Amino acid sequence: MHDLQPLVDLLSGRRLAVLTGAGCSTESGIPDYRGPETRKKARNPVQYRQFAQSADHRRHYWARSVLGFPRVAAARPNAGHRALAALERAGLLTGLVTQNVDRLHTRAGSRTVVELHGALDEVICLQCRRISCRHELQQRLLVANPGWTERAAELAPDGDAELGSTEAFVVRDCRACGGVLKPHVVFFGEGVPRERVEAAWQIVESAEVLLVVGSSLAVFSGFRFVRKLGREGRPVAVVNLGETRGDPFATVKLDAPAGEVLPALAAALGASPTAEPPAVSAG
Repeated sequence: MHDLQPLVDLLSGRRLAVLTGAGCSTESGIPDYRGPETRKKARNPVQYRQFAQSADHRRHYWARSVLGFPRVAAARPNAGHRALAALERAGLLTGLVTQNVDRLHTRAGSRTVVELHGALDEVICLQCRRISCRHELQQRLLVANPGWTERAAELAPDGDAELGSTEAFVVRDCRACGGVLKPHVVFFGEGVPRERVEAAWQIVESAEVLLVVGSSLAVFSGFRFVRKLGREGRPVAVVNLGETRGDPFATVKLDAPAGEVLPALAAALGASPTAEPPAVSAG
C-alpha cells in the first residue's frame, strides 16, 4: 500500500477541487490514451475537421463507435468514483472537473460536475444543433447495419474500437433536419466551449487545493488549471500511474491507481463512501 500521509496532510482541512482523467475510469474497464500500457500503442483518433468535412471519416467513426459505445454505456462506477462522490457529500469539494466522457462520476453520485469534453451518451447535429440521445441513434445504426455487432473488435478509448474496413457501413443523419450527427464530445482539434471552461475555473478558483486524479495532463484543456495554480504557488496534488505533464507543479505526487488511493483518502478525510452509489440514470 502506498504512503498516503503526505497527501492526507496536504488535503486535510482544505476545500478541494478535483480534476479527473481517463485513469479514473480504467478500473471500470474503459481504456485510456496514455496509461502505462496504452501509451505504448499508437492511436489515431478522428480529428474534428476530418469528421466535419469528410463523409468517409464520419462513416469510419460511427462504424467503430457502434461496437465501442455499448461497453462504455454498460460500465459501472468503480471505488474511485464512489469515493469522490462521498467527498462531495461530506462537503469537502467545491466541485469536480472531468476530462472523461463516460458520465461515471454522475452515475456514482457526484452532483457538481463539469464535463470539459462532453458526454458520449449525447449526440449533436452540426446543422440545427439539436441534442439527442446516443442510445436512440445506436438503435437506428443497428437497424441500418444488421449483423455489424458480430464483427470482432478491440475496445479503444472514448467508445471507439479497432476495426478494419468500414466501407459497407450505413450512417444515419439528424431526424429533425437531415444534418450531420456528431457525438456531443470535444474531438481532437476542437475547442472546449467557453462556458464549460468558465464553470471549471469557478470550481478550481473557489478551492484551496487542486487534486488531479488519473490524468497525464497531456491535453491543455486540463493542464491549464495545474499550470496556473502551480505558477501562483498554490497547492496541487497529483494521483496518477506514471509521469504527468503537471509533475513539476505538484506539491504532492502519488504514483498509484485511483481506485486504490481514493477510498483510503476519503476514509482518512472522514468521508467513507457507501457500498452502492445512489441510483442515477445513465441517460
